[in-house]
Amino acid sequence: MRHVIRSAYRLVVMTAAVAAAAPCVLAAAAPVQGAMTAKKPHIAQTVNTSGSEQKMSDADIYKARRELYDRISLGTNVPWYRLAAIDQYERTITKARPKTRAQLGALTGIFLSEEDWAGELNPNQQDVIPASIRWFGGKGKDGDGDGAADRTNDVDLLFTSASHLMKYGDAEDDFAIALWDYYHSSRAVQRVVQFSKIYAKFGMLDLFQHSFPIPVGSNYSYRSTWGTGRSWGGRRVHEGTDIFAGHGVPARSTCYGIVEVKGWNPYGGWRIGIRDLNNYYHYYAHLSGYTKNLNQGDIVTPGQVIGWVGSSGYGKPGTSGKFPPHLHYGVYRDRGLIEWAFDPYPLLRKWEIDERNRMRSANKKK
Repeated sequence: MRHVIRSAYRLVVMTAAVAAAAPCVLAAAAPVQGAMTAKKPHIAQTVNTSGSEQKMSDADIYKARRELYDRISLGTNVPWYRLAAIDQYERTITKARPKTRAQLGALTGIFLSEEDWAGELNPNQQDVIPASIRWFGGKGKDGDGDGAADRTNDVDLLFTSASHLMKYGDAEDDFAIALWDYYHSSRAVQRVVQFSKIYAKFGMLDLFQHSFPIPVGSNYSYRSTWGTGRSWGGRRVHEGTDIFAGHGVPARSTCYGIVEVKGWNPYGGWRIGIRDLNNYYHYYAHLSGYTKNLNQGDIVTPGQVIGWVGSSGYGKPGTSGKFPPHLHYGVYRDRGLIEWAFDPYPLLRKWEIDERNRMRSANKKK
């Protein structure tokens, strides 16, 4: 079988020169003809020169990524915010599982294994020839028109993802179906759709500012309570930080995100769960109530009031007063298959300090 494959591979390589002369799909697209045919995109050169990665500010990175998304969008008609959503989701999974997923591009977070890129039966797992990659059923595409489908090239990586979406329609349902056919995971579909809505709402990439969950300057106290025992609901440990404040003190979103869960939980009482672009799930529990017109699926901003501190929980719906009023705040990270909690106390301290500094800066400007 192997000699048959190798013979087929040699045949494909012999015809690759002819295939390479044909323009790639993106380079041939009328809206960007001539704009994407350079051998290497300028935006990639800004972060990788002579094999050494340069330092870029966050603003420069966001600008370069947005330029990349816009250029791919022009050539494929896939909205930039959908490309950004896929890229960001892939980036969060790589950060959560760094041992099994390498960072391939300089700007993008898209990950494809060598087998997926070149084709499972391809004898050359480092293949960059588009014709032979297609022959062996690989997903890798040449996005910048240089004749090579490079697994470490940002344009090629993102165009490969966009080319999958191009097989489907433009409607939201079509987008979800395309994601399912790609990931075969309802969790991944939900996350990417959520991210897409957040990016489309604000029209920008820099959506990572945070606020403290209680108004800074109000009367509250907190310390690390991670891992302590619980007094109700059986043997379990505390997965969060308790912020003690008066009944009715506003509880605020710490992030740009989307309301994923809202309602009663026997342990957390009236609670809200918000998903952010880092793929973190922010959990607010023991609320006395919610702000008017806040619903599941709504998009929120840092510092936006979402409810009020209370003492609900530890029983059937409406149970309250079994403990002093406080906000239980927890953070969970999505690893692709499962979510796991981690201690939010260091984040809370940082966000509190950052917000105080922003307030001081704003007061000085007045």
